[in-house]
Amino acid sequence: MSLFIPDFAETVVVRAADAELTGAGGPVTNQLLVDSPATGGALSSMRVALGKGANGARPHHHGKSAEMFYVLDGTAQLLSGDQVVTAERGDVVVIPPGTQHAFAAAPGEIADMLVIITPGVERFEYFRHLERIRYGKVPPESLLEVQELYDSYFGTSAVWDAARG
Repeated sequence: MSLFIPDFAETVVVRAADAELTGAGGPVTNQLLVDSPATGGALSSMRVALGKGANGARPHHHGKSAEMFYVLDGTAQLLSGDQVVTAERGDVVVIPPGTQHAFAAAPGEIADMLVIITPGVERFEYFRHLERIRYGKVPPESLLEVQELYDSYFGTSAVWDAARG
């Protein structure tokens, strides 16, 4: 095991009013809180608000980073490998690097989650890319071209598909 020591010297403070939003007005809103460069690569963080039953991220994995989900409100479903976990307000789920995962609001429920990826990878531009897809500026297949850049590798999961109906 190696020890990662981030290289940043200033305290990072992000005011809610200053955090960039993507997906506003849709079923999924991302509040971009802290990106990797601000923390010397230690972490990236965002808040994800999912409308009733909304799908968040489809099955994918990160080769180098763990991802933590803290449920602030509501009920979420999370795929971790071949297991679907239901997490409620106050629950924490941590996905190890290399493990296929996905997340969504449970059927008929909302989910509001704090998401932290560590070590951090630049995520803000990834969410901006998703926004461009949402508005038809680039095709969904364009994500395949940036998987390595954002350490997000897409896959499939019969377990997830069955859980989500």
